Amino acid sequence: MHRSTLIQAREGLRKKQFSALELTEAVYQRIDAVEDKVKAFVHLTKESALEQARDADKKISAGVDAPLLGIPLALKDLICTKGTRTTCSSRYLDQFIAPYDATVTERLKAAGAVIIGKTNMDEFAMGSSNENSWHHPTFNPWALDRVPGGSSGGSAAAVGAHECIASLGSDTGGSIRQPASFCGVTGLKPTYGRVSRFGLVAFASSLDQIGPMTKTAEDAALLMNVIGGKDPLDSTSAENPLPDFSEALKGEVKGLKLGIPKEYFTSGIDPEVEQAVRGAIKTLESLGMETVEVSLPHTGYAVATYYILACAEASTNLSRYDGVRYGHRSEKSDNLLDMYLNTRSEGFGEEVKRRIILGTFVLSSGYYDAYYLKGQKTRTLIKQDFEDAYKKCDLIVAPTCPAPAFKLGEKLDDPLQMYLADIYTISANLAGIPALSIPCGFTADNLPIGLQLMGKHFDEATLLKVGHHFQQNTDFHRKFPAL
Repeated sequence: MHRSTLIQAREGLRKKQFSALELTEAVYQRIDAVEDKVKAFVHLTKESALEQARDADKKISAGVDAPLLGIPLALKDLICTKGTRTTCSSRYLDQFIAPYDATVTERLKAAGAVIIGKTNMDEFAMGSSNENSWHHPTFNPWALDRVPGGSSGGSAAAVGAHECIASLGSDTGGSIRQPASFCGVTGLKPTYGRVSRFGLVAFASSLDQIGPMTKTAEDAALLMNVIGGKDPLDSTSAENPLPDFSEALKGEVKGLKLGIPKEYFTSGIDPEVEQAVRGAIKTLESLGMETVEVSLPHTGYAVATYYILACAEASTNLSRYDGVRYGHRSEKSDNLLDMYLNTRSEGFGEEVKRRIILGTFVLSSGYYDAYYLKGQKTRTLIKQDFEDAYKKCDLIVAPTCPAPAFKLGEKLDDPLQMYLADIYTISANLAGIPALSIPCGFTADNLPIGLQLMGKHFDEATLLKVGHHFQQNTDFHRKFPAL
C-alpha cells in the first residue's frame, strides 16, 4: 500500500479495497522499516494521524467524498501546523509549537488529508543538500552516502523512499526541483502567487513558493487543485482563477513548441545528465512536440543575483528572531544587546549566519545601490529573457541540475560550489514562473536524473500535461530504490 500513488490510494479507498487506517498504518510500518537509514522526518504525529485516518473512514462510510480523504501526506518543517512543532530544522525554533495552521495545511485538512509528520530540511530553507539541518542530515534513498538535495530534502526523500504518499515542500531557488531530481520524484514549483504563503516561515518573501512533491505529475495536479488559489490572508497571492489541473492532463500535447535554452547545455553539465535530458527531449518530440532553440542570455548572472536578493530578504525576515517573543533565548546575557547577540549566535547555524551577514552587507549604506539595486535590475532582465523566449515557444525544457546527487560532505567546505548546484533552477524563481522536475533517466551508478520544464506565468497546466504525457510513455518515475 505504501507504494501507491495519490491517485491509486484515492481509488483504493473509494472502492474500499483498504481503509484509511490500514493505509496510514502501512505508511508508518514503512517508516519504521527504513527511517533509520533515510532520516527524512524530524517529527512524526502518529497519534493525531491515526485519529484523522479513523475520522476519514467514518466519512467514507457515510458517503462523503473529498479529494484527499484518508491519504497520508507529509509537510516540510516550515509549514505551520497547529499544535505541532514547526522547527525549520533550526535550534532556534526547536521547541516552537505553531499556534495556527498555514493556509495550505488548512486546505489539505479540509480535503481530508492525513498529516503524518514534518520532514527535515536545510535550516530556514537555506541550503542545497539538507546537511544544514540542526537535527541531522537526510540521506538519499537511492544512495545512502549521497545528499537528497535541499532545502526540501526530507520531503523528496520521504516520497522517494515511499514513507508517505506525497508531500509538500517549498522552493526559493530550486528547493523543490533539485531534491526531486536527486531523489527521482516529481516536484512542482508553482507560479509566484499561485499558492498562499500564509503560515510558511519566510526565507525570501519575493521568491518563496510552496508546491507538491509527488510520485507522478498526475498526483501533483491533484494536490495543486487543493492547495492553489487566492487567499485573503496573503496579499501576494494572485486573483487568477484556478483551473482544474487534473482535467488539463487530458489535453493534447501535439504541436506544442519546446524551447531548448543554449545556455543550459554548456561545458559544466555532467555528460550522463546531458544524455538523459536529450533522450527525454527526443521522447517529447516523438509525442508530436516541436523543438526550437531559445536564448536566456542573462543566465550567467542568475546565481549572483539570487544570492544578493535572497540574502537581503533573509536578513530582513530573520531579524524577528531576537530572543524576545518566541524561540531560543540565551541564558548568558547581562544586558539587552548581549541577549540579542548571544541568542542569534547560539540559535542560528553557520549557513544561516553566512546569509544574514551577506544580506545585511548588500543592504548597508554605501553598498545598497551597488548590490541590491543592481540585483533588482538584473532580475528584471532575467524575467525579460523568459518573456522573449516564450514568444517562440510554449515551454522551456532543460536539465533540473547540472549533475546527479553528490556525496555527503563533498561541498560543505565550499559554499560557492554548493550555490552553483542550483544554477539551472534559480532563474525560474527570479522570473516568478512555474517549473516542474520529473525523472528522466539514471546514471551508470543508478542515481536519478531530472528533466526540468519551465512554463509561462500561471501556466502550470501545460507543464503538468506535458509531464503526464512523458510519464505515460516512460517508466523512470515507476522505479524505486532498493533500500
